[in-house]
Parts: sequence; C-alpha cells; structure tokens
Amino acid sequence: MPEQTNTENADSRLKSISSKSERHGLEENLEVKKENSEEGGLFFEDAEKIKQYNSHPPLKILYEDNHLIAVYKPFGMPSQDDISGDLSVNTWLKFYLKKTYDKGGNVYLAQLHRIDRPVGGVLIFGKTSKAAGRMSEMFKEKKLVKSYLAVTENIPAVKSGTLEHFLIKLIGKNIVKAFNHAVPDSKKCILNYETLKTSGSRALVKVIPITGRQHQIRVQLSAIGCPITGDVKYGCKRPNPDGCIALLSSVLEFEHPVTHKPVKIEANPPEDSIWSDFR
Repeated sequence: MPEQTNTENADSRLKSISSKSERHGLEENLEVKKENSEEGGLFFEDAEKIKQYNSHPPLKILYEDNHLIAVYKPFGMPSQDDISGDLSVNTWLKFYLKKTYDKGGNVYLAQLHRIDRPVGGVLIFGKTSKAAGRMSEMFKEKKLVKSYLAVTENIPAVKSGTLEHFLIKLIGKNIVKAFNHAVPDSKKCILNYETLKTSGSRALVKVIPITGRQHQIRVQLSAIGCPITGDVKYGCKRPNPDGCIALLSSVLEFEHPVTHKPVKIEANPPEDSIWSDFR
C-alpha cells in the first residue's frame, strides 16, 4: 500500500470532522490549504489543534513589529507544545500570524525563551531569522533585563538584596533544590529582589534574575522562607484555585535587534484576589 502523503493526511483529518459547520469554520477561519507540514509551519495534520485555536480566547498582543512579537502568556497555558496536548502559546501564535497576515505557506516563529506553565506575563518570539538569531545571543549574553513580580506567603526579613544559591535538579523529578554552598553538580544562581508592598503576612516582591536557572525564582524565594503564593511544589501550604502561582513576568527591556531602539514591554498583574491587595 503506498505511503499516505501530508496532503492526503490533511484531507482525511478534515473529513473526519462530522460537523459541516465545524469543517467550514476550520476552512474559512484558517484558510486551510493542502501543503506540507514542515518545521515552522502549521499543524494541518492535527485537526484538534485547529479546534483548540478556534475555541480559545484571543491572547493579548503586547508588542509587534516586522521582526518580533510579544504576548501576555496566560497563567496555566504552556509556552510551547508539551505532552499534555493542550494548546500552547507557540501554536496559537502560528495560527494567529497565518490568519492575520493571510500567509499561504509556512509560518516562521522562533521560540526565544519559555515561562513555566503556572506563570504568566511577557513572552516574546522572533518573526524573522535575523531577529531571532540576534535576540538569542542577547538572551545568552544577558543583554536583556527581565523583571518579575511575585506575591509571597511571608515577608522577606531583609527588604531588598541579592540572593545567591546553588541549585541541583532532583533526578526523575521536575523540581530543583537550593543550597547555600556549592555541592557536586550544582549550578550557581543569583537574583536581586525588592519588597514593594506588604499586606498582612504577604508581600509583593520585584525580582530581577541575574542567571536563568530552571525554577530559580520559585526555589530561591522559598529558600528564604517566602514561597510564592500557590506554589505547593516549593513550600506553599495551599494551591491557588486555578492551580497557578502568583508569579508574573512583568517587564522585558532590551535594545531592538534590528532597529537598535530601546524596547520596554510590560504586563500588568491579573485582576484577582491574590493581586488585588497590592493595587
């Protein structure tokens, strides 16, 4: 039996959708075409992704030009596709760009960095290979300033300062452990913090990570007795109702990789009870 082509696969996927109106929505809203599904392109072989996109609320675009696009990543939404199969920001943006700019071919979109799934805020992508390459170097060389806001369960004993720890990822677990001194296979991590406001036993803390280790902010704040609200993985006693944590990627500042003009992208905290005490 001959191997089924990408085009035939796309056809069969669409035919498998029983609802005529649903099929029309896929073809009309996204202008589905018969073309190969290559790296950087859309997912014509996955009708479920198309349905997820059509049913998902639009993401807030924080910044866009010919080279870059930044969105407000919703709390709980993955930055890129993972084993959950849930719609990711990366996939949503590819559909968005294809639909908005009537792109007939593949959509180029470079994932420049990631934010943990239970975290929200500024997430930026490259729309051109030139911008993506230069931005990747800027991330690597730490030529960007990333600021976060966190609501912590306790108030830091020292209002502001620098935290230095050594982190180890626990084998077989998606969790890291912080030490005050170097241990075998550990990686040094540094962040600056400032307590902006307090409310009862909680604090609103601004954090600027100097290094970019996995779960760095979460584990370092926990290490000083101030776990992030809702972060049961790192010491908070109770989860938040939505399963997310009170950590926001609030500001990203950098020199534009092409125009060389200064860029500052900001995201405001969500309007819920956890953050409302600090408005």
